[in-house]
Amino acid sequence: MPNKSLFSAAADAVPDPARDDASPRAASVTAALTRSSTGKADLRELESGLDSLQSGAASKARIDWSRILLPVAALAVLLIVWQLYVSLGFKRRDLVPGPLDVLGQLGTLWGEGKLQEAVWTSLQRGLVGFLISVAIATPVGLLLAQVAPLRRAFGPLISGLQVLPSVAWVPAAIIWFGLTDATVYFVVFMGAIPSIINGLISGVDQIPPQYRSVGTVLGASRLQLALQIILPAALPGYLSGLKQGWAFSWRSLMAAEIIAVGGTIGFGLGSLLDQGRVLSDMTVVMAAILLILAVGILIELLVFAPIEKRLLRRRGLLAGSTR
Repeated sequence: MPNKSLFSAAADAVPDPARDDASPRAASVTAALTRSSTGKADLRELESGLDSLQSGAASKARIDWSRILLPVAALAVLLIVWQLYVSLGFKRRDLVPGPLDVLGQLGTLWGEGKLQEAVWTSLQRGLVGFLISVAIATPVGLLLAQVAPLRRAFGPLISGLQVLPSVAWVPAAIIWFGLTDATVYFVVFMGAIPSIINGLISGVDQIPPQYRSVGTVLGASRLQLALQIILPAALPGYLSGLKQGWAFSWRSLMAAEIIAVGGTIGFGLGSLLDQGRVLSDMTVVMAAILLILAVGILIELLVFAPIEKRLLRRRGLLAGSTR
């Protein structure tokens, strides 16, 4: 077996029109190379094409401040509208607190140590539950995608579990595991695993059949075919499944923490939200909602968005995108 990976060899052996047309500037350089023998004018065209490629690479190296300034501006506008609505007095301040009221409550929670405890407890549970879900869902998804009888038998069940609201598992989990962390993790698993499996299967379905043929010709075993050709080729769909799996796991976690309170279950963001409801304190409720939203956005921006952008750029799928 050559040193080149099986996926790279299979990808090289299968023509990819999307990849060939991914960079119009690279195509202009290729055209310039073809016509370069006709004279100095063509050489100048080739040089301008190379300069265009270099300037494009340099522009990618620069920081795109619009990615930072535009979200900040949008957040500022929302805060201003929120504060304006509260100032007009359509609702009582105890029902609709303003941004400054919520900010003050966040400061109070920070001083009491509840904010740090709630964020750390929920984030730890969410990440651990998600990683275990990935470890379970990935081999199961590959198996279902490769073995037709298993997919026909269990595919509808997996799709049904994906659309089933994860909050429906909370009462059963409490009866089975009591008020323990096992209840929370079980609900997270049931929310994340079906989404990751379906995302991986969808990614495998989009692989050109020639990839498998080339892998077989290169002498790949079934395990090598799955791990070195099919899984890398299915990465875009698999990554979408991972993103959806994280979203479902985070939502499932919040549902479990809101309903399953007490026992040996720690104090998470869902518990903080339920505490605000019990106390009829909307500043606590809004603070918990904003914290849940902030954690979800940060995970997306710091983890999934860079990985997805890098993957799409390497495969020539980023051209023309609004990312």
